[in-house]
Amino acid sequence: MPGVDRDEKRPLALLSVSMDLGSGRRGVDMGPSAIRIAGLDEALERLGYSVEELGTVTASGPETLAEGETRARYLSEIRDTSVRSRELLLEGLSEDRTPVILGGDHAISIGTVTAVADHHRTRGGPLGVIWVDAHTDMNTPETSPSGNVHGMPLSILTGRGPEDLVRLGDGERAVDPRHVSVLGAREVDEEEKRIVAESGVRVFTMSEIDERGMAHCVEEAIARATDGTVGFHLSFDLDSIDPMVAPGVGTPVAGGLTYREAHLVCEKAAGSGRLVSLEVVELNPVLDSGNRTAQLAVVLIESALGKTIL
Repeated sequence: MPGVDRDEKRPLALLSVSMDLGSGRRGVDMGPSAIRIAGLDEALERLGYSVEELGTVTASGPETLAEGETRARYLSEIRDTSVRSRELLLEGLSEDRTPVILGGDHAISIGTVTAVADHHRTRGGPLGVIWVDAHTDMNTPETSPSGNVHGMPLSILTGRGPEDLVRLGDGERAVDPRHVSVLGAREVDEEEKRIVAESGVRVFTMSEIDERGMAHCVEEAIARATDGTVGFHLSFDLDSIDPMVAPGVGTPVAGGLTYREAHLVCEKAAGSGRLVSLEVVELNPVLDSGNRTAQLAVVLIESALGKTIL
């Protein structure tokens, strides 16, 4: 099934997931609203897209919830939010629209990626994933030093973690690690490194990107994500970008992607013609400066959906 095409302009399905339960810091639940305020709707209109609003999935705040098991905090509410996100996305996908998802902490991907994978599994084949992130997000409740579920979604999606999340969708796991790459990793927990090594997921660290160049790395990631798949989901965590450029993120880590490297990832995703869904996560307006990170999110989405310099 074709993905985003500059000429075709397949209609979009826009979903917001307002949740910060997976994070150790409040504020990323307001990320979708900040991206809207920064002009996303107008940007999509300028690009000529028809947009169906799927609505907003809003998780309860931690003030009204029991934390639950400290190794995977707020797990019950995160699962409920994931189920609701999956159901809404499946509706949009049934109308042959390209999903664009705004988060929320990265735990929202448990529901969103599962939905996209389930849809395509029944209609054509497996889904590839490119995960742009300062972290690999491959902890489990047994290895996580914080118990924050936003550090676990890629592990869950590839088959490790709480069983009711791993089996959230139609399959035993949402995606095969052979079709998954992480771009921009630079902070990985010690016990998490073992899981990464055993998983089969390809991780492009910032050191490798520095040495080989982003163009080569993202091309390799796209080749992996499209080899025998229907296309790929691009999950873009804004903390992958250096905090000097994107200060308003949930878990900033120095030494990240430059402005142009971030755009190059999105431009090459669009140019591949195999992008089937897109999400941008971990924007924290509380920590932002003049909404500049939200504005960056808008222009990155534009690039991923086909905007070019010429």
